[in-house]
Amino acid sequence: MMKQRKRLAGPIALAITTTLAASAASAQAVDTARIEAGGQNDWLTYHGSYKSYHYSPLAQINASNVGNLGVAWIHIPGRSTRGLQSMPLAADGVLYYTGSYSRVFALNGATGEVIWSYFPELDEALVARQTHSPYNRGVAIGEGKVFVGTMDGRLIALDMKTGKLAWETKLLDSQKLTVGFTGAPLYANGNVVIGAQGGEWPGRGPIFGVNAASGAKKWEFLTVAGTEEAQKTWGNDSWRTGGGGGWMPGTYDSETSTIWWGTANPAPLYDWSGGDWKTQGARPGDNLYTSSVIGLDVDSGKLKFYHQELPHDAWDFDSAVGEFLMLDRDGKKLTVHPNKSGYIFVYDREAKVQNVWRITENSNFVKNIDPKTGELIGRRDFTAGKVSEPLCPHISGGVSWNAGAYNPKTGLYYKLGQEWCMTLDIVKTTPVVAPQAQLNIGANFTIAKPPSGEIYGHLDARDPVTGAKKWEVRFPEPPLASVLSTGGNLVFVPDSRGTVHAYDAENGTELWNHSDGTGHQGGIISYAVNGKQYIAITAGFGGMAADDYAPTFGGVYKSMPRDDGALIVYSLK
Repeated sequence: MMKQRKRLAGPIALAITTTLAASAASAQAVDTARIEAGGQNDWLTYHGSYKSYHYSPLAQINASNVGNLGVAWIHIPGRSTRGLQSMPLAADGVLYYTGSYSRVFALNGATGEVIWSYFPELDEALVARQTHSPYNRGVAIGEGKVFVGTMDGRLIALDMKTGKLAWETKLLDSQKLTVGFTGAPLYANGNVVIGAQGGEWPGRGPIFGVNAASGAKKWEFLTVAGTEEAQKTWGNDSWRTGGGGGWMPGTYDSETSTIWWGTANPAPLYDWSGGDWKTQGARPGDNLYTSSVIGLDVDSGKLKFYHQELPHDAWDFDSAVGEFLMLDRDGKKLTVHPNKSGYIFVYDREAKVQNVWRITENSNFVKNIDPKTGELIGRRDFTAGKVSEPLCPHISGGVSWNAGAYNPKTGLYYKLGQEWCMTLDIVKTTPVVAPQAQLNIGANFTIAKPPSGEIYGHLDARDPVTGAKKWEVRFPEPPLASVLSTGGNLVFVPDSRGTVHAYDAENGTELWNHSDGTGHQGGIISYAVNGKQYIAITAGFGGMAADDYAPTFGGVYKSMPRDDGALIVYSLK
């Protein structure tokens, strides 16, 4: 397929050439060791580092001077259909991010000048058929390349300095499956790992490992019935259409060469088996490895371990969301991972449950989850027809697919919780796989208030292992974007109304805020160029969750655009 790359005007090209020369002179290769070290001035992988802290040690912007924070520059990517959801990356003074339609930009991190841009040529008819699109959530960098997944099922590598195509590899038959890649890839140990979108499509949720140098596919792991053991957990050949896309990036444990990855819900999304889910309904059984955390060998894709957070998930509370905090606590190596349900799982480094705690107040899909074993207690399973009591949380989750943040200085985990519910009418469906796969929901639903009162969201500062809460800040509507913590004793939260807040990391006191003019549902990072610290935020509202805000909350959301977006970068005035 032909691609096009925008050429730059003469004076800009000259300035950029100068910038690139300076950058190249000081730049070091981005590889696994550098990402592992998590350089202070950079943001080299989706979760900030392999520890997934979403934390910058930079402290130039701090609790004493954050009141002087102002807009340094803005970049408009254009054609931001359904807003922006990208997590920017930064390396050696250059900022990389994506817009809708799998577009990639490289910008001067100090000025916002465009160094290069890359717009893959896409089949617009295919894009129009895809339900969860055309947004893109970011890139990976490594070995002098920028990696991006496309909506039509390709993984593309671009030269970091020029944006020139290095290679592209077709991984998915998107014409048939009607899904592609919206999540960011992960670079680790010479590999690029990426998972297909689509928990509720009749596929098998493949995750791919690709040679970063050549683009050759090395391995493919199917999150639905990827082993003989797993296939036995899908009754009636339902594994053939089981869903389970691992649509968000995981992280990497270099000590064991293991990829940690979360997988999505099974299809149909809602099941009508009732309490007989082991033997009845659309997909009888546990449905391994959907709604699970899995460990794969980074070089071979071989399954090392797993924990299914929600066996036979009947609620769309998948495990593909969020971060994997890699902690050392009292001599133990732990991994903390949020499930979309609002329960936070704490594992050892082989995914054995060490604790489970809940961040949300309103939750009734189960009565509880055993903190010692991870077993679901008092689960609600539905038969066809209207569900009598609203299901909590709402399908958008007790936590967002976006990430929380951990600050190693305070020892606190800053995570957003969402308090909302939904009415539900379960409908029996049949998977549609030809000529193109179709979304398989299995229900009609509407957002609803929780039994305790109004819908709201909250930022919690908690111990990541025990869940003990130190402080909380409430929002009138659930925020959907990522959280950033910094060495300057700050926690940044971009909210859904379009305001960016900075809080004191120790006590939650609001120290600064600024309106970006449209809602946030993407990433936020911090980086430095020539000794100056910046905060970069993607703004732009739209998509499955955001589209409910105008009819539910009214107010500012009635006039908020759905097809605009911008990258907004702040620094001290």
